[in-house]
Amino acid sequence: MSFSRAAGILLHPTSLPSRGGIGDFGPEAYHFVDFLAAARQGLWQVLPLGPIGYGNSPYSSTSAFAGNPLLISLDRLAEHGWFDQAKLDQAKFDPAKIETTGADSPADSRAVEYDQVFAQKMPRLFAAARSFLRSGPAESLRRLQTFRSENAWWLDDFVLFDALRARHKLESWSQWPQELARRDPVALEPARRELDSDIQIRAALQFAFYEQWRALRQYCAERAIRVVGDVAIFVNYDSADVWTRPELFRLNDKLEPEVVAGVPPDFFSKTGQRWGNPLYRWDVMKERGYQWWIRRMRWATQHCDYIRLDHFRGFDQFWEIPATDTTAVNGRWVDGPGDDLFVKLREALGGLPFFAEDLGYITPSVHALRDRLQIPGMAVLQFGFGDEGAHIYLPHRAAGKVMYTGTHDNDTVVGWWRSGAAEHERRNAEAYLGRADDGIHWAFIRAAHGSPASLSIIPLQDVLGLGSEARMNTPSLHGGNWRWRFESHQLTGELAAKVALLAEVSDRLPKPFASPAGDSFAA
Repeated sequence: MSFSRAAGILLHPTSLPSRGGIGDFGPEAYHFVDFLAAARQGLWQVLPLGPIGYGNSPYSSTSAFAGNPLLISLDRLAEHGWFDQAKLDQAKFDPAKIETTGADSPADSRAVEYDQVFAQKMPRLFAAARSFLRSGPAESLRRLQTFRSENAWWLDDFVLFDALRARHKLESWSQWPQELARRDPVALEPARRELDSDIQIRAALQFAFYEQWRALRQYCAERAIRVVGDVAIFVNYDSADVWTRPELFRLNDKLEPEVVAGVPPDFFSKTGQRWGNPLYRWDVMKERGYQWWIRRMRWATQHCDYIRLDHFRGFDQFWEIPATDTTAVNGRWVDGPGDDLFVKLREALGGLPFFAEDLGYITPSVHALRDRLQIPGMAVLQFGFGDEGAHIYLPHRAAGKVMYTGTHDNDTVVGWWRSGAAEHERRNAEAYLGRADDGIHWAFIRAAHGSPASLSIIPLQDVLGLGSEARMNTPSLHGGNWRWRFESHQLTGELAAKVALLAEVSDRLPKPFASPAGDSFAA
């Protein structure tokens, strides 16, 4: 599909300066939306919102459908009767680990310390859910039952998986007793009964997540701000999806992956990247009418306005690596579902509000698939100043694409300029962009917004002109990623006015649209 010309900001909610050591859907999220509105931005792009697994990556989730409970705002729960607001204001997070969150405490602005956040926030969420289930408002409890009934197709399996995973100290489901790993009904039913209290709490937290997310989306829509979501092509092996539907994945008789996903060796890595995600049995998916994918994408489009499809190349061809190999060297290209999947998706969804992450070495067949489907690709300005082949990422060639200064996997523009860019790249950038008295990041932003790209999306780090200390993810780095958070005082009225003027002069002002249905959490 073609998108109306618009500008937006990329910021994952964990990067908000909310209390409790991690960003959430509480007051700071609404303040950020107010900043977007003042800055005349029509888009807010987030990363995947699922519950995080190994490495704390939003792309490494334990479910394709569930939400990350760490994003639930305790403040909002208190506002809606889950527990006493006074108890929240009196609660003390360990200041040596995260912060002191008294009523007058400033929001935490330090990086996310995931182990500490899990240890301190999850018990509070569980306590809130327990209190809500015991004595919550009657209307809210009725809505919970409706939520559970309407979403039983994914929720029942997920909350059981989540409870069992906690019981087994976060071990992969393949390490559980075989009768549970293989979902023997004789073993599952007693486990479900024994874990009933835990299951009820986890279901309530999913209800809270989606009520808070819908309310925040409603607030965005009222300000003509569309939410851009992100769907990873593959899912985690240690996920409710693989445990529940093993027949859809390339697993052996022991329920272990036969082959795994990744990308081949290239200029950046002599051994390639072995991601480790199990690969799909696309033949089985096709026989079943791609129902799992239809449900997944329908769910995604119900909760976001546009969707970025990560690793789009994998739909044309994917890199298949023997699971026993420790590197990606011995992989091979295998045909993916291609047009067939997207024809079914278009029939089911009525359209394809997607754009494709098609960065790196992309073959003509991938471009042809994207063009046939009329799905825009991406251009990242940081990549455009190398050799002549890199010029495909420059603004003058961005028609029909979504333009970025950088993504969550890039260094910030300022960080790249200071230490990542080669001398010839800086020279080429100055020749193309001219010198910028207000900073190289503003030269990049002006070029992106002035491009013919339909959407121009800028990471908040680049809007703020921050250096490498604000980088969100370094793909080759194991540990220490996904931690960055901004500080409330950085979103000034002067900054909003500057961004707004640029949106206006580049004809990227937001346009009103039909808003999603509201709910009781609407502000």
